[in-house]
Amino acid sequence: MAHASIQSDEAPDDTKSYRFTPTQDWFSFNVDAWKILFPRVQSPHPRVLEIGSWEGRSAVFLATELCGEGGEVVCIDHFDLMQSAAGRERYSKITHNLSLTGKRFRILDEFSFPALMVLLKEEMDYPNPGYDWIYVDGSHEADDTFLDGELVWRLARKGAIVIFDDYHWDKEPADSIHHPKRGIDAFMTLHRGEFDVLSSPEQYQVVLQKTTEMRIGFLAKEVGHGLDRALGYGIHVALTVDASYAMAAGVVIRGCIKHTSARITFYIVDLGLSLGDRQRLESCTKSANDATAVFVTLPQGGLTAKGGKTWAKLDMIPVLPVERVLYLDADVLVRADLRSLWDIDLVGRPLGTVRDVGFPMGHEGMHRGPYFNAGVLLMDLARIRTEWDALTATAETLLGAEYADQDALNTHFRDTWLPLPMKWNAQGLGTYAELQSADRALIEAGLSEMKNAAIVHFTGPVNPAMEHIMNPYLQPYTAKPWGYVGAPGHPYTSEWWKALDETPWAGWRLTDEHKEYCASERGKAMQSACQRFTDKVRSVTDVA
Repeated sequence: MAHASIQSDEAPDDTKSYRFTPTQDWFSFNVDAWKILFPRVQSPHPRVLEIGSWEGRSAVFLATELCGEGGEVVCIDHFDLMQSAAGRERYSKITHNLSLTGKRFRILDEFSFPALMVLLKEEMDYPNPGYDWIYVDGSHEADDTFLDGELVWRLARKGAIVIFDDYHWDKEPADSIHHPKRGIDAFMTLHRGEFDVLSSPEQYQVVLQKTTEMRIGFLAKEVGHGLDRALGYGIHVALTVDASYAMAAGVVIRGCIKHTSARITFYIVDLGLSLGDRQRLESCTKSANDATAVFVTLPQGGLTAKGGKTWAKLDMIPVLPVERVLYLDADVLVRADLRSLWDIDLVGRPLGTVRDVGFPMGHEGMHRGPYFNAGVLLMDLARIRTEWDALTATAETLLGAEYADQDALNTHFRDTWLPLPMKWNAQGLGTYAELQSADRALIEAGLSEMKNAAIVHFTGPVNPAMEHIMNPYLQPYTAKPWGYVGAPGHPYTSEWWKALDETPWAGWRLTDEHKEYCASERGKAMQSACQRFTDKVRSVTDVA
């Protein structure tokens, strides 16, 4: 049975001496190297965990030196399960030695696996869980060492120092299953990207500093909170992206990661990305341990092939390897934690989405009634797939519709979609959302929600036609920040550019490439406008 914590508030008893076996000092040569690491421990009252404590020589050092101003030391050692005289003697010595320090300590006389399971269960309800310094010096078997490392990693706080002993042990061949090196190497391979290595290859010990947040990864029955995270349930975000929207998609991904406190898998539907685009988008997820990118290729012959890339959000429905997804247009700016959106109960509806600000009751040619914008869709894919044939049949009849996929989705799901708070798809900010209309008055309460937008949607073209820019009745016009004229009326334009500078496209606004792009698109807009003007004049004069 594991022994309880022993608390001592008394000063160390200098009249007694430590009981260490002089010929069993396998620790003291580490003292100087360890002291150099102490400034890296940020907690004023460090929590120390040690596997393989023997008589407590390293534990006493940590209790008196690292925990001098407070903290605690937890020692795990099986002490031969108290079934041998030598094991009982070591237990007596470590208890005596730690008691002399006057510091808080605890000894668990168990093998490391059951003892660590006890600690993991306890930490689930601890107000400030985790350890700041962990020393692994137990079994020399490679698999045992790997298992010790895996379990203590779940107890290690972000920034914790984790030390593996005996990396260059000379009692067995280094490549043997009976040598800890193989277990340590396997652990480091599995957790690559989650730590900084502080030791050199020649050192006898491997010293790591954890760079990711603590994650226990499971729950005991008696603990009722944090179930989704323990089960590994994360958020699935889907984007449909071609080369012209790759940079904007990077902003979407970065915003999701920056503001969301949950694991995210991004399903990026590749509509013609270059290898460089894919690498940059994937690198957007590398800054966070809880984010990954999966690139998806659509089957040939679908709606996208017939009607264009805007239909990809429908074609992705049968091929995404999940049953629930949050679809985001690549022209949005995420400003809030997506967990609260993801957790919305769709109450059996196939999708949740936000009313369209431009056409709250639909547009000419559509059935009059609540009409949603398809830029943000919380989708129950399992439910939608049960009516896939009917959905595609509807879409086939609307391939030439004014708003394409959006019209098809509104037609098919006319009476079954769940309205979401409008802050999750804030459209037309600084532009048409400010204009009054009879239909817009019906969503006045929702429009006020958009003042604190959780997801900003930059609706409108990337590069607007010259007529729109010149038309005094369309001011300010809608456009996207990265187009040739920017989005001058939009309150979140500057924030979008700041977000871009947190992606691999940082600084693009100041590059010659951006200047050349804007000049080229301005030229195209002028040329197209002149051609339309010429065609109009010709049509009038020909009639005359």
